[in-house]
Amino acid sequence: MISKLFPIFNQKKSSDKFHEECGIFGIYSPQKVDTFSLIQFGLFALQHRGQEACGFSVLRDGFILSHKSEGLVLDSFRKISNSEYFHGNAAIGHTRYSTEGGQSKKNIQPFFGEDSYGKSTISIVHNGNLINAQKIRKDLESKGVTFISEYSDSEVILRLIQKYLSEYDNNLEIAIQKTTIDIQGAYSVIVLMDNKIAAFRDPNGIRPLCYGMLNEKTYIFSSETCGIDSVGGYYIRDLFPGEMAIVDKKSIRFSLLKKEKYTKRRICSFEYIYFSRPDSLIENINVYEIREKSGEKLYEQHPVEADVVIGVPDSGVPASIGYSKASGIPFKPILVKNKYIGRSFIIPKQEMREKMVNLKLNSILNEIRGKRIVIIDDSIVRGTTSRRLVYILRKAGAKEIHFRSASPPIIAPCYLGVDTPSRKDLISYNIDKEKIAKILNVDSLEFLSMRNLIDILGGKNYCFGCFTGNYPIHIKKNDCIL
Repeated sequence: MISKLFPIFNQKKSSDKFHEECGIFGIYSPQKVDTFSLIQFGLFALQHRGQEACGFSVLRDGFILSHKSEGLVLDSFRKISNSEYFHGNAAIGHTRYSTEGGQSKKNIQPFFGEDSYGKSTISIVHNGNLINAQKIRKDLESKGVTFISEYSDSEVILRLIQKYLSEYDNNLEIAIQKTTIDIQGAYSVIVLMDNKIAAFRDPNGIRPLCYGMLNEKTYIFSSETCGIDSVGGYYIRDLFPGEMAIVDKKSIRFSLLKKEKYTKRRICSFEYIYFSRPDSLIENINVYEIREKSGEKLYEQHPVEADVVIGVPDSGVPASIGYSKASGIPFKPILVKNKYIGRSFIIPKQEMREKMVNLKLNSILNEIRGKRIVIIDDSIVRGTTSRRLVYILRKAGAKEIHFRSASPPIIAPCYLGVDTPSRKDLISYNIDKEKIAKILNVDSLEFLSMRNLIDILGGKNYCFGCFTGNYPIHIKKNDCIL
């Protein structure tokens, strides 16, 4: 029975993918522009980084105006009847997938602070995860600081910045510097305040953040270059680990938040494997090329005789094209993805849950029956999606199924801005490759080796925590539930 093959259908959350926490976007112009459209385009380009909620703040005539709602970017913006109300000279925005803080409406970004008259004076958006946020929040609350969110490490950053602004004569640069001394973890942040924008990254640069220009006076900040492209801008470079940029009417200024010896580039390797859009550059490296090379390396590692190569839409397709190029085995887009399916379904009856096997993905039967198939996905997390796919292919009459993962086995959860299962829910934790192959019901199973992943990325200056259990930041048991 399918219910025995896929017991995960009995759960509301059944995804076999890691989920990035969010995407952030900001734009600054010395003059009033159509910030409503620009922030909408930028967030829409970053929609893949979060689909639960979105929000934005606009600086208009010295006032910060904000809008936040659950749902996809376009649905959120359609709720706004008067778009010209959000025309200003600067804006920041956020598209969310919850990690810390959960799914409460109170946790939707941006977070903003108000003065004693109720006027918003500062707003921030944050991508990442702090490992010491609970401790800082308790300390601030003991000193009378009020929090709006049920729990959000992003709001902790905001309240710390506000604290230091009051202590250092409203100097944003000093306030951010002081804040980054207190916080630990992964953070890429954009701040809107006092007719200026500031953007900064943690000393390891774990989560991405780049900047570009729309014209000679208008600056753009984005989690990925695809956000800059979406508004017709041009990419300049990524912010360095531990770097801060502040833009105002006069200029853009850069500074290092900590001494250089404390900065060490360790961007998340999963940005290249899965999170980022294939048309983006991350740290000036083409994401699509990395994924295609992973497929080539997979064939070099573990060649197999087969009739066709297929990729799991969408993230497994570039690797499958690379595998096909290296092997000479033809690639065919046999798996068809329903592009109009929603994020998730809550199906109460088992009979209907079973029908979901073919709802998101279906196969072209004539291209599968009697064929030896190599199927490539970007990764295997819980194994639930992989089992579904194998079931579909077996039912369609595949003669052999050889499964390939374009990443090494995932053996550890992430605490630095990615929603991941606990160790016990990771199929590769404490289970060897041969047993996983039996669980998946495939003829062979192979993972990209760590050595080849490092070779493809061009070095070891990345976070490989989910593959090794070693993180660029020392994580204490008191900070996180391990």
